[in-house]
Amino acid sequence: MRVLIVGHGGREHALAWKLKQSPRVDQLYCAPGNAGIAELAQCVNIGGTELDRLLAFAREQKIDLTVVGPEAPLAAGIVDAFQRAELPIFGPVQAAARLEASKSFAKTLMHKYRIPTAESRTFTDAEAAIAYIREKGAPLVVKADGLASGKGVVVAQTVAEAEQAVEGMLLKKEFGPAGARVIVEEYLTGEEVSVLAFTDGNTVVPLVPAQDHKAAYDGDQGPNTGGMGAYAPAPVLTPELLKQVEREILQPTIDGLRQEGLLYRGVLYAGLMLTAEGPKVLEYNVRFGDPECQVILPCLQSDLLEIMLAVIHGELAGQTVTWHDRHAACVVMASAGYPGPYQTGKIITGLDQAAALPEVCVFHAGTATQGKNVVTAGGRVLAVTAWGETLQAALAKAYRGVSAIHFDGAHYRTDIAHRAKAVSQ
Repeated sequence: MRVLIVGHGGREHALAWKLKQSPRVDQLYCAPGNAGIAELAQCVNIGGTELDRLLAFAREQKIDLTVVGPEAPLAAGIVDAFQRAELPIFGPVQAAARLEASKSFAKTLMHKYRIPTAESRTFTDAEAAIAYIREKGAPLVVKADGLASGKGVVVAQTVAEAEQAVEGMLLKKEFGPAGARVIVEEYLTGEEVSVLAFTDGNTVVPLVPAQDHKAAYDGDQGPNTGGMGAYAPAPVLTPELLKQVEREILQPTIDGLRQEGLLYRGVLYAGLMLTAEGPKVLEYNVRFGDPECQVILPCLQSDLLEIMLAVIHGELAGQTVTWHDRHAACVVMASAGYPGPYQTGKIITGLDQAAALPEVCVFHAGTATQGKNVVTAGGRVLAVTAWGETLQAALAKAYRGVSAIHFDGAHYRTDIAHRAKAVSQ
């Protein structure tokens, strides 16, 4: 089969790595890809939201399956366009992708179908939002309604911080159209965990649970990022809790969407808070998480291609999904200044040495080739991933990989999986 992956980050590198292992994949393409993906697939210089060009490429190359990595093409309607052209594609249609593209849409769905989530209100008027904030008091969470690359969420510990977040989104337009509506939400306490599931619109098959690290610095300090590392499986989510999440959150979400006339096919990502009252939804994503994808796929034993085809054809119930008995950990190496302004073009060394380590894979997130060199080309540059019989073994290997790599200004967290270590002690 000829497979096209849409995207250019660490998640897409992990997807390419896993799909390449399928005996049925003859030719792999990635648009636009990066320096690491280029070692596995033929990269084509087409952006993820250039839908007409992607469609033309898929037709010309007789692509048998297109796999969409990031959320922006899904929100732009890539699946709808490919389906109209009768080209197989993995991911939800545009209307279903509103689960991520519009937090207010997701909240409305959850309230209607009694899916546990934080109490919230949606606003377009800053004065009304601020009045609500003063009425409720802090702490609160303020979220931009639309897509903001994982950065449109402010956890406000004071009323003043919440007001400032609302003013930034609604008045200063810091997130552009994504912040034209804001959600002011109850602050939930507990452990965060990510539960992803394959679904064909009827059947739901959960993946191993993962935890990521959003804060830029050790001890969960600093600004939120797209994710500085992850590990799987997350011990905080016991098998019993996972069954509860499937029963009370994942299946009702898919069933609710179907009742709204939306057949959701692809990966559903539920970002959860494990509260004293039980698991509650913080947010939905409509694709593999990044960097959760980089730790979940090394744990997957089954052929990813076969699962994706079963999802597309509505045959997931007949598909057996099996997992390795292993743990995986990922450490993200980022550019100096990320998630704020950062420089690119820094030469990266040590990639071959890290890749030569046993049970280590260096997934490229923001890289490019410059002559004979691989250079930095993004905020998150590399996702150094490893696996082993225990989480501690996986972490040790991942950090060994990190220590082999160098680029000017590289920074990374040294405490990945600190929450899991606390659970196991």
